[in-house]
Amino acid sequence: MKSAWQSLAGLLSGLGRATLFLFQLLAATPHALARPRILIRQLYMVGTLSLVIIVVSGSFVGMVLALQGYRTLSGFGATASLGIFVAFTVVRELGPVVTALLFAGRAGSALAAEIGLMRATDQLSGMEMMAVDPLRYVVAPRFLAGFIAMPLLTAIFSVMAIGVAGGYLIGVSLLGVDPGAFWSQIHANMHPLDIWQSMFKALVFGAVITWIAVYQGYHAAPNSEGVSSATTTTVVASSLAVLGLDFILTAFMFR
Repeated sequence: MKSAWQSLAGLLSGLGRATLFLFQLLAATPHALARPRILIRQLYMVGTLSLVIIVVSGSFVGMVLALQGYRTLSGFGATASLGIFVAFTVVRELGPVVTALLFAGRAGSALAAEIGLMRATDQLSGMEMMAVDPLRYVVAPRFLAGFIAMPLLTAIFSVMAIGVAGGYLIGVSLLGVDPGAFWSQIHANMHPLDIWQSMFKALVFGAVITWIAVYQGYHAAPNSEGVSSATTTTVVASSLAVLGLDFILTAFMFR
């Protein structure tokens, strides 16, 4: 019983430290906007370098949804609704969630490892000794880049899953669904609110994943084991946080 209380106290203490770190990070974020070159470089690192896995994954997700959706809808004589089936599934759920999980595995782990390595090699300590705030020059640009990149990657994932490389290619070219019916169903039933809600999810997921990544890297133990632990914790904690937040946000948005 005592160990359970100690574990709970440790969890709450860690959450409190992470929250205080977030407040410090938000205070330092405006300084990142004053250095656009650093921000653009970080956008390239976390966003552009993640494009390949996002495009490929989005394409295959759209293909699988088209195959499974056609099989299900054909039993009800509703194959013309394949387009809206794929669109709703991707835009409302799979787009932001799968993108967030891929982002956590690729960009989140890289951020935690990079900052953790800077801690292990005393680069952050050297900056502090020179009266240079690492939060402003190292952490804040990476946090802001992740926050900006996630909605863009989510939009690309959704386009690839619904469009030519995904659902449209399989549904129209392979399964013979009428292309006019495919797009007209999407146009008639997909509302701008669905897209805005998807982008809001992406913003939340991007902020949480990047927050966890930079926190774990910044507070990593200054050795190889610490960097490895920070990277692993980032991926696991980010994935669990994304799935939990997805349930909460979905419950409020589509109640």
